[in-house]
Amino acid sequence: MAFADRLLNAWYTGHPALGLLRPLEALYRRIVLRKRARFLSGESQPYRAPVPVIVVGNITVGGTGKTPMILWLIEHCREQGLRVGVVSRGYGAKPPQLPWRVRAEQSAVEAGDEPLLLVQRSGVALMIDPDRSRAVQALLASEPLDLILCDDGMQHYRLARDLELVLIDAARGLGNRRCLPAGPLREPVERLQEVDALLYNGATVDRDDGYAFALKPTALVNLRSGERVGVEHFPADQAVHAVAGIGNPQRFFNTLQGLNWRPVPHPFADHAEYSAQALSFSPALPLVMTEKDAVKCRAFATDDWWYLAVDAVPSPAFVAWFDGQLERLLQAPSPP
Repeated sequence: MAFADRLLNAWYTGHPALGLLRPLEALYRRIVLRKRARFLSGESQPYRAPVPVIVVGNITVGGTGKTPMILWLIEHCREQGLRVGVVSRGYGAKPPQLPWRVRAEQSAVEAGDEPLLLVQRSGVALMIDPDRSRAVQALLASEPLDLILCDDGMQHYRLARDLELVLIDAARGLGNRRCLPAGPLREPVERLQEVDALLYNGATVDRDDGYAFALKPTALVNLRSGERVGVEHFPADQAVHAVAGIGNPQRFFNTLQGLNWRPVPHPFADHAEYSAQALSFSPALPLVMTEKDAVKCRAFATDDWWYLAVDAVPSPAFVAWFDGQLERLLQAPSPP
């Protein structure tokens, strides 16, 4: 097991050696608290866009289902007649310049895997730049929009926001509830009291402090042909090679087990780079990966490689709450 995997496991299951990291955690906490205090006081003078900005993120390291939730938000806002854009850091991307407009025909190397997935699935207008405020300005200069979704960016305080949605893995929770590097938190747990809504990925019912949402498998898509078939394409007890280079690979493997398949798990690091050789497994079985992985593997995929398409399904209570927030934001006067 790699060091990063051992550390992640320790954050969620406990290990006495984490106590040695407490001094570094204290330093980290002071830095992030000072950064937020400057934002709240107005000292940092964040950029405020002329349209509402909704940040969708988390305070933990690791996957929480953020990309499927952003896809749901894109489509839901469009159903209300809104023109939606997305900005993202573009983790791992190597574009020719910044800010960079992501197009569906670009490579994951150029655009980043998650931004490319969002554009290929939804056609959304999307700009990447580690400076989210600069990305927003470039996106608004390129076309008229009514609303901006910020992919992650909870801790990017140079960008003012009108709504903060925080996603939490319902099964793993917040681990040991300590900040980096002694725990998985990017900000102290008290930060959750200041956000607008918590969404628990995998919860079956709404909680007192937040809303439930699920990731529903909707189809298998062939990487080479683009053929789209139902999840019943494989019979029960079908053995498959399962590839996941996401923040929480086990969640993907559990999903395949829930479809009554027998996944042979092949976890990779989040945002991993792939090659045909790295994905050459024995024995010969169908290979199923996440959609985020698929955008990096189409060029060398074989005939029996598939990705599992999933859709976020938030609770009715969240949908009603969010619609109310949209109405409030869109009726508010634009900033000067």
